[in-house]
Amino acid sequence: MTGLRIAGVGAYVPRLYVPVSTYRDAWGKSGAAGVERVAVPDADEDTLTMATEASQRALSAADVDASKIEHLAFATTTPPADEEEHTVRLASLLGVGPAVPTRQFGGGTRAGAVALAATLDAEGPALVVVSDSPQGAPESDEAAAAGAGAAALVLAKDGPLSVDGVGEYGEPFPGTRFRQRGSAETESIGITQYERDAYTSSVGGAVEALGTDVSAVDAVALTAPDGKLPYRAAGAVGVPTEKIASGTVVSKTGDAGAAGPFLGLASALESGASSALLVGYGGGAGATAVVLSADSDVPLGAVLEGDTELSYAEALRRRGTITGEEPEGGGAYVSVPTWRQTIPQRHRLVAGRCTDCGALSFPPEGACFDCGSLAGYEDTPLPGTGAVEAATAIGQGGAPPEFVEQQQRSGSFPVAVVAFDGPEDDESVSAPAQVVHSPAGTPAIGDRVEAVPRRIYEQEGVVRYGFKVVPTEVQR
Repeated sequence: MTGLRIAGVGAYVPRLYVPVSTYRDAWGKSGAAGVERVAVPDADEDTLTMATEASQRALSAADVDASKIEHLAFATTTPPADEEEHTVRLASLLGVGPAVPTRQFGGGTRAGAVALAATLDAEGPALVVVSDSPQGAPESDEAAAAGAGAAALVLAKDGPLSVDGVGEYGEPFPGTRFRQRGSAETESIGITQYERDAYTSSVGGAVEALGTDVSAVDAVALTAPDGKLPYRAAGAVGVPTEKIASGTVVSKTGDAGAAGPFLGLASALESGASSALLVGYGGGAGATAVVLSADSDVPLGAVLEGDTELSYAEALRRRGTITGEEPEGGGAYVSVPTWRQTIPQRHRLVAGRCTDCGALSFPPEGACFDCGSLAGYEDTPLPGTGAVEAATAIGQGGAPPEFVEQQQRSGSFPVAVVAFDGPEDDESVSAPAQVVHSPAGTPAIGDRVEAVPRRIYEQEGVVRYGFKVVPTEVQR
């Protein structure tokens, strides 16, 4: 095939996880077949923040600046809101230009494969991002398997990984995997053989539509609702099960929905695979197959496994399954138009350099703190690293009302004043930030930190995104 090639791959799986054995203990059921543990997004993570982290890793791996991206595609079945242009927010968080074409894909778990196929003939460099975090009713098999993760592909004309073919297949199998309007919970009608037939016939049909022999690929990465279903497609695909194992990560991540096969691809590349078959399957049913081959090593920045175990109750809290209500009144109200004015600072740490004296200010507003000039500022992005100058912890009952839900879900959290590094040596600007994943709780003065994208809070039904910081020693 002609078109863009893959120049870099990024993957992100949340740091938190819960063993599936805890689900079995809680419900007295076997849980999801072949799944050992599932990734759990933190209270301030969602598919948009995970997409941003995966994208940053892909861009870094490919050595491509976000400002050079000419096309952005985002695929998810679990967006933060049912209706909104989330790809536009993703572009802002990454620093992709506002005039760049953006495309949003969803509606089924093959959305990521569809997004990739649809982007191959776009202007390059392009970025395809797939992020998902499915849920199920607490007692269901879908909930037992529900994981999370995101992956991103940078596409360019000279990437080392080529897409050699695309095949698609669709045949009605109603009820195999669906989410009703207004619901957050994925369901199925639960007829096992019917669901297997839908999966194997759709996956096999898409592979057959490729019109090429895939038996020689190093790895096969399939949509994986659990740890057994992908292997049932081995015969239909025409590959041995060990090649499916090479591209399957569901046992460590849980069901990552549309992102699952892309996480599997990242894992296969990390293990040295030079060719792969990727198939996105969506309940209903349809599948899109993509066959890939590399002529050299593929740049990769992947985090594929969490490192912090939760109990079952802690996992329910993080997901918001059990939480209280936000107290009335007392919150620091910030209107959406006012918040929007500070998006460059909150999303991308854009400081300002005084046009008179050259001093940095963050945020860049009002008179220069150094010379008092009102001449204005030149936008100056900060690298996102810094050192803690002061820190404390917000304990139970101490959080402002807009942060109470987060505190209920994740517990007390540290906040710090951070001296963020400037673009030049010996430059810094100070700003407050919440600290996430700090092993010692409240960080010590002088600890190095890095900015990460997170949900700040939700007000008027609108999620406010911005930066928080994570200790450099635990950045993955």
